[in-house]
Amino acid sequence: MPEVPVEWLKSEWRKRGLVKRVQLTISGCVGPCDVPNVVVITSSAGEAWLGNIVKFDQYRSLLEWAVRCRDAGEMLCLPREFLECRISPFCS
Repeated sequence: MPEVPVEWLKSEWRKRGLVKRVQLTISGCVGPCDVPNVVVITSSAGEAWLGNIVKFDQYRSLLEWAVRCRDAGEMLCLPREFLECRISPFCS
């Protein structure tokens, strides 16, 4: 399973002032444990569950998207590259 750049994400989330506006949760298992590298992003406007995030550029894109969401004050549409990564933790 590809490694998640946790420390880089935490550092960038803080540097960009996202911590109190767009919550990022990364865990060994946040629900669908059969899907590697699940990321859940939550804001006051909603949440997005993503799985199979395997490239560093995807994490960079995720960060840039979170900044745009913060600036817009709402959950924006995911970048196209994440459409195939979107998962629902409540569907089998």
